[in-house]
Amino acid sequence: MSDFFEKVSGQIDPFKQLLSYVPGFKGYIERQSRRDADKVLRDTVAHRFEEHWGRASNLQVELVNSGMIKYVDDMEKSALALRTFIDKITTAARGYSGMFDAVKINEAELEAIYQFDLAFFTLSDQVGSALDHVEASLGDEASLPAAIRNLTSLARLAVETFERRFEVVSGNGQ
Repeated sequence: MSDFFEKVSGQIDPFKQLLSYVPGFKGYIERQSRRDADKVLRDTVAHRFEEHWGRASNLQVELVNSGMIKYVDDMEKSALALRTFIDKITTAARGYSGMFDAVKINEAELEAIYQFDLAFFTLSDQVGSALDHVEASLGDEASLPAAIRNLTSLARLAVETFERRFEVVSGNGQ
C-alpha cells in the first residue's frame, strides 16, 4: 500500500502543495492521500477477485454441462463467498472511519493494515491456483470435492481477512 500512497501523494496539485504550508492542513492532505491510496488498493484487489468470481461462475456452467450437477451447489458456495468479499471491499467507505480522520495512526496499526493488504494479494494468488485445481479436476470425481472445498475455504478466508482489517481500521480490533 505504501507504493499506492506514494503514487497518490506525488500527484498533489500546486494549490494543495501551497496550502500544505498552512498549519494543520498538511495532516488533512496526508489523510486524504491515505484515503485515496486505500481506495486504489481496494479497487485493485476487487478487480482481481472479480476475475476469480467470473472463472468460478464459468466452472459452474462447465459442471452443469458435464453432468456433474451434484457439485454445482458446492461451487456456488465458493462463488458466493467470492462475491461477498468483492462487495465488502468495493462498498467500504473511503478510508472507512476514524482511522483515516485523525493523525493518531500509529506504526503498529499501519503495519497491521499493510499486512492485511498484502494478504489480499496472496489470497488472490491462492484463489487463482485453487480455481486451476478445480478446473483440472472437472473429470475426476475423486479429487473434485476437495478442490472445491479448498476454493470455498480460501474465499471465506478472504471475507474474514477483510473483516479483521476493517476492525483494525475502524479501531475495533487488536
